[in-house]
Amino acid sequence: MLTLPWSETLVLGLPVMDATHHEFVDLLAIVVNASDTELLPLWQQLVEHTDDHFGQEDRWMTDTGFSSTNCHTTQHQVVLQVMREGHKRGSAGNLAVVRQMADELGTWFPQHAQSMDAALALHLRSVGYDETTGLVNMPQALPKDKIEGCHGADCATHETSEENLSAA
Repeated sequence: MLTLPWSETLVLGLPVMDATHHEFVDLLAIVVNASDTELLPLWQQLVEHTDDHFGQEDRWMTDTGFSSTNCHTTQHQVVLQVMREGHKRGSAGNLAVVRQMADELGTWFPQHAQSMDAALALHLRSVGYDETTGLVNMPQALPKDKIEGCHGADCATHETSEENLSAA
């Protein structure tokens, strides 16, 4: 399997987001190259990191006017559900499905980062959001209504289904 290399195309200009994304790419590469005996513990580490990563972005969205039902948050939930299912299936002896999921994540992540996360980064900058403190420095720029869709991205073309990630 090929690993997803970190590249400047994944940099979105928000230091905390970029660092978290870089960690994700690094952990994914470790998983992709893991031996069978190392695979499940490393996969679990990736799942835990991804849970924290998505939770952080979901908090940023909530803090700055996104609805909890927006498609970005929904996509996070679906991907985590699939990753957890992969761990269950891997624990039952199906390591091939975990390896397939890792491969699919390498395809999915750049699309997600360059669409949904890029739109989120733009939104966070537009309201003066401080990723470290959680403070909104330009509250007058917050949306009057909750953001329901993908904030300018066509989520239908980037939506990740459980079937796509779990097909093995």
